[in-house]
Amino acid sequence: MRSGPWLPVLLLLALGAYLFPQTGPAPAVPIPETRTLPNQLPPETKTLFEQARPAVVRVESLDPATREAGIGTGFFITDSGQVLTAYHVVSTGTLFRVNTLSGKTYSARVTAFDAASDVAILSVLNGGPFPYLKVTTRAPRPGETVLAIGNSDGDYLQPRRGQLLRLGAQAGRADFPQGTLEMTAPLAPGDSGGPVLDGNGQAIGVVSYILVDDNDITQRSYAVPVQEGGDLLAALRRGERRDVPVVGMVFDPVHSGAAGGGVLSRVARGSPAERAGLRGSECDRSGNLTQLGDIITSVNGAATPDADAVITAVRRAKVGDTIDLEYRRDGRAFQTQVTLVGKATVRDLRDQPTSCGP
Repeated sequence: MRSGPWLPVLLLLALGAYLFPQTGPAPAVPIPETRTLPNQLPPETKTLFEQARPAVVRVESLDPATREAGIGTGFFITDSGQVLTAYHVVSTGTLFRVNTLSGKTYSARVTAFDAASDVAILSVLNGGPFPYLKVTTRAPRPGETVLAIGNSDGDYLQPRRGQLLRLGAQAGRADFPQGTLEMTAPLAPGDSGGPVLDGNGQAIGVVSYILVDDNDITQRSYAVPVQEGGDLLAALRRGERRDVPVVGMVFDPVHSGAAGGGVLSRVARGSPAERAGLRGSECDRSGNLTQLGDIITSVNGAATPDADAVITAVRRAKVGDTIDLEYRRDGRAFQTQVTLVGKATVRDLRDQPTSCGP
């Protein structure tokens, strides 16, 4: 399986097409007129889409320090301006705006998030009341038709219709959310953070990532399930910020595993990994690999045969814990201790291509 995340999990891990190198707030893009609905929506689905669309927004994220910006989707869950979206849509930004179907633009700030589940709440700083979507109180049913609304492919708040295939899907990667809804809805970068609606027009999930099967070129889309009264949504409404622990290591997806551990492509600036002296790979000016980075072989005494095993082992601990790392460098074994920090505090952890070359 080949995985593709959005704005890290689809948007800033693959939002190159949407990046615009400008400082200051991202410029507003004119809202186009409603286009012909794709997929020839049946009448009942078209009605559901038209009723839900005013509560869905385009999310603009900007980090003036890096001049990186991205576009995602979100949706109001209260009339006071709480917007539910994917955490990776907002995790690397510092300035945020939401654009509504009515043509208005509002400044917003992140007030809650759950990094492991890839969901967050943006709160609009002024305005309202806003149209909002109700969140389901029931468990989704495999086989039912679902409707997502998003901003991919240059569209503005357009529908993506599909079928819910199964519940509790596992991502196959430790840094993706687990226990998601698997769907056939044709999603793409820009849709991340948008709502997944059931036949009653209630939100059952938040769009997160896609997986593509190289063997038969099929795509599956995944959404984080949300339910009114559930722990996840309740914690977000309370304003909780649930981060994941990190060392500050960015792994080489090409050489990890084959080298007998998680191979470091680079270490984040100012991170525990950098302070511990861990080293990433070295490349020449042409981008060719000249020196393999440190190879993490165990975490707290447990063998880590690949990068995914390293991430899984680190996430078993908590922010503030000190863990033992064993690694190899130039064929020699070393040990070090690092104290874990929250991912949100490490600004240099960009989900981007990190291998020197093939």
